[in-house]
Amino acid sequence: MDLTVWRTFVTVCRLGSLSAAAAELHHTQSAVSRQIAGLERQLGVPLLERHARGVRPTPAGEVFRRHAVATLDEADRAVRAVREAGDGAVVRPLAIGATPSLAAGIVPAAVRALRDQVPALRWDLLPGLSPRLHERVSAGDLDVAVVTDAPPGLPHDPRIDRRFLGLDAMVVALPVDHPLAGRGPADMRTLADQTWAEDDDGSAALLHRHAARTGVSARIDLTAADLPGKLALVATGHAIALIPGVLTRALRADVTTVDLVDAPTRGIYAITPLRDPHPVAAPLLDRLAAAFARTADHSPVLPSMASRSRSACPT
Repeated sequence: MDLTVWRTFVTVCRLGSLSAAAAELHHTQSAVSRQIAGLERQLGVPLLERHARGVRPTPAGEVFRRHAVATLDEADRAVRAVREAGDGAVVRPLAIGATPSLAAGIVPAAVRALRDQVPALRWDLLPGLSPRLHERVSAGDLDVAVVTDAPPGLPHDPRIDRRFLGLDAMVVALPVDHPLAGRGPADMRTLADQTWAEDDDGSAALLHRHAARTGVSARIDLTAADLPGKLALVATGHAIALIPGVLTRALRADVTTVDLVDAPTRGIYAITPLRDPHPVAAPLLDRLAAAFARTADHSPVLPSMASRSRSACPT
């Protein structure tokens, strides 16, 4: 398939309009329409549907859009790397993966500290869920990934080195006008009648396990596509949600949090490939450990806990 057509499709989805995409890409609207029609013929399914204000992806189109964005990002990185190599520059961009909550604060802070030491460092941040990030490190697509052992946990992989950064206590996200906002740790039994929103199976499993330990159940009535969507449901008063404690400092202004009594935790790990590690991967791991230790309400990571380990993590 022609990646130019993929880029056209992603642009149409982002702008929600064939004419707007044509203007941005310096094409005619008819040319954009032909490209999308050809792509639909190749894939055998409709990718766009019209609505009152323009177009939006169909369910199949949304699946293709997500993969197309990732593919185009990788293609752009490949082009940059080849051009730099052709110029004789010894530059190897650092590809970092992270779960959405860790990509929101800890990872950028660690890279900022690393760039004080390596000013010319080029890097890419690629958010994703832990199982997929683990696969990409194994495949050599990522130099470092910061992941969690939330259900289903991290597999043992002899090709990967794993460094424990610390434990992250989950908290409950609330709208700022919620009756519990600003109060002390909440017992899960006081939240049993609340409507919960979730965005992934791992977080939902932690919520159900914690509720079961206290003898109640959690009613997950709303499902979001991703973490920002879950927080949007919280901010607008539709639900409350279980979120990582590391996300607290990066929350939007209309969302607050309350701690849980005997809160569920998840382990945070930095993983790297054993083969051909990036030259700055080791110093980055040190800065990741320091950034995690500085997050609010977290104890410093002990040296013995920060040592490298390839043992299987708890699930």
